[in-house]
Amino acid sequence: MLYIYNKNTNPYFNLAAEEYILKEFKDECFMLWRNGPSIIVGKNQNTLAEINLDYVREHKIPIVRRLSGGGAVFHDLGNLNFTFIVNDDVSSFSDFRRFTQPIIDVLRKLSVNAEFSGRNDLTIDGKKFSGNAQYYYKNRILHHGTLLFSSSITDLSAALKVRPIKFEDKGVKSVSKRVTNISEHLKEPITIEQFIDLIMNHIREQSGGNELYEFTQEDVEKIEKLVREKYSTWEWNFGTSPDYSFKNEKKFAGGTVEVNLNVEKGIIKDIKIYGDFFGKYDVSELENLLKGVKHSEEEIRKVLSNIDINDYFASITVDNLIEVMF
Repeated sequence: MLYIYNKNTNPYFNLAAEEYILKEFKDECFMLWRNGPSIIVGKNQNTLAEINLDYVREHKIPIVRRLSGGGAVFHDLGNLNFTFIVNDDVSSFSDFRRFTQPIIDVLRKLSVNAEFSGRNDLTIDGKKFSGNAQYYYKNRILHHGTLLFSSSITDLSAALKVRPIKFEDKGVKSVSKRVTNISEHLKEPITIEQFIDLIMNHIREQSGGNELYEFTQEDVEKIEKLVREKYSTWEWNFGTSPDYSFKNEKKFAGGTVEVNLNVEKGIIKDIKIYGDFFGKYDVSELENLLKGVKHSEEEIRKVLSNIDINDYFASITVDNLIEVMF
């Protein structure tokens, strides 16, 4: 087994690194890593339905889709992630206890009464501090989990709290649970770096312990290629969302605007705009311009930059229309 303490905190790089190890290495692997503030969404989720878009924009929080299913999670440097990649005939798929037991063992050494709970969580006194997910690829299983050590619970709640917008889709919804940080339950305080060492040493002792593996320059270049081609792209992070219908309504100085969208593979397939606004031209002309456009602020702004928005909405700005479309 390879042991990797990946000190890169770029979420695009780290999610790509997991896929690279899974698909390009033959060795089994255990990796510890952290991300800067970011939202990581499950493979089968509708990204826009899981996030507080206003908060994400204001704080410039990256959003990255992972390979595995499950719900959306907020990462920051107070959250530690662990990844097992093992060779398996699929018999261990959904066996979350196998991969989380070492974490429970380390915490019990620290006199923290951690328990496996539900389908894929770890809890302390009924409060969740770890969510886990898995992905299977050609007789290899990737199991990864979060470990809230000293994470900002306020940011976590704000980033994932969706505004009252109606999404209708078949995406997997994230489940809100009471959460806690491990650091709050320690009898003697330790740093997250010390916690990292405790986990890594425990795993190495369990499995015969080799030296830590460092990514080579070739590894880094291949991972960064995967970032460019996949993990940093709109197509992966938003465009692979399940098809969905979106409805939002807002009142502006120029009147009320209601937007209804049908979106397939991230592309606006149908759009209807209603409201009590005034405009010189029929709003159906604008609707036709927006059909076939990505449901992304950048792409919609490009279209709107070529028209005078006041031809369709008196006293309503481009920013207003963008606001109601997300």
